[in-house]
Parts: sequence; structure tokens; C-alpha cells
Amino acid sequence: MRKHGKKFTAAATKRDVATRYQARQAIEFVKSAAYAKFDETVEVAVRLGVDPRHADQVVRGTVVLPAGTGKTVRVLVIADGEKAREAEQAGADYVGTEYIAKIKDNWLDFDVLIATPNLMGQLGALGRVLGPRGLMPNPKAGTVTMDISRAVREVKAGKIEFRVDKSGNVHAAIGKVSFPADALETNFTAFMDQIVRARPPAAKGVYVRNVAISSTMGPGVAIDITPYR
Repeated sequence: MRKHGKKFTAAATKRDVATRYQARQAIEFVKSAAYAKFDETVEVAVRLGVDPRHADQVVRGTVVLPAGTGKTVRVLVIADGEKAREAEQAGADYVGTEYIAKIKDNWLDFDVLIATPNLMGQLGALGRVLGPRGLMPNPKAGTVTMDISRAVREVKAGKIEFRVDKSGNVHAAIGKVSFPADALETNFTAFMDQIVRARPPAAKGVYVRNVAISSTMGPGVAIDITPYR
């Protein structure tokens, strides 16, 4: 059993474990219970009624968090010609096909990789490097596209990707403890709306089973799931 420190225990005593809080209440608790010396990330965990072992019950998607993520995202775009110029104008941090060779040499100083479809063949050989780190571009995530400008702007504005894990859970960071409660609530609402929209037709019974929110170091709080049924 994991042992928690005095600060965590003190923060945890402020919550009622038998209560499922309204989203705003939970967010305000998480902000008040954060005790680390750094600006903690606010994280949401959603337990879904799906069996990810079946392809038709895999839940994945993207959402642009209206208030941003609170972190600077380094974007690499693999494109050439006019599309490379679009990427530069949209604010990409690194642009060009020469970065393919750099990745082969284990250069990975970026957070999101966007590529045009015509160059995906050259990235295929890097699957073993990019795949395990969640960096391989994917059409469903909007990172394989000809609309490079839009893709870069959305990522910079706070676009995140989510995917259910093998246990049926989805985890996402929706901002920082330093965010105003209104901003965190806006991001939380956008994320949950997208989770609900991503429900697979094959999912039976209760879809959203549990939702909890916490900061990086702080205790989690259960959220009332009534609005998501």
C-alpha cells in the first residue's frame, strides 16, 4: 500500500470521500488542496464502460481546451515546399524533412509531430522510436493533414489527444492549479463533452462510470456523473 506524506494526508482530510462533487466544487477543492512548491497540473481520470480489447469499443479523439493547457508545446512539422512555409507562418517550432534523420539519431526535443500525408512513408521506419512515446502522427488525431496551418494553431492553442487505456480509463491534463477556477471548469466541460461524443456505438450500459479530478501531488475528488448519463 502506498504511503502518503503529511501534506497529502492533511489535504485529503478536507474532502468527503462519500460525496460526488459538482465539477466546480471539485475544481475549487483541487486548487485549495494543492501543496507542492511547483505549479501542479490538474488531471482528470474517467472510467468508461467499454472493453478496449474490442476494436469497436476503443475510445480516442482530440479536444481543443478553450483556456489552453498552461504549458508551452514544441511542435515539429515534417513538410516541404509551400506546406513547410505554412507551418513556419503558423508558429511551428521546427519545420523540415531534415528532422527525419535527426529523429533517427534519437533527437526528440519536441512534444507534437505533425506531417503531411505524402511524407508519412518516410516516417514509417521511425515507428519504434515514435510509437512508444505517443509521437507518431495519426490522421484521427489530426496530425497527418494537408491543413498544416490549422493543425499547428490548434496544438499551440491547447489541443490534446486522449485514448482509453487497456483498463477502460482515460486520463487527461486540463490545465494548471494556477488557472482561475472558471478556466479549469471551461476546459473540464470541453473535455467531458468530447468524451461523451466519442462514445462507440458498441458500448452497452453505463458509459461514463466514474470521473475524478486531482492535482499532480494532491488527493483525487469524485465528480457527480449525472450530467454525462
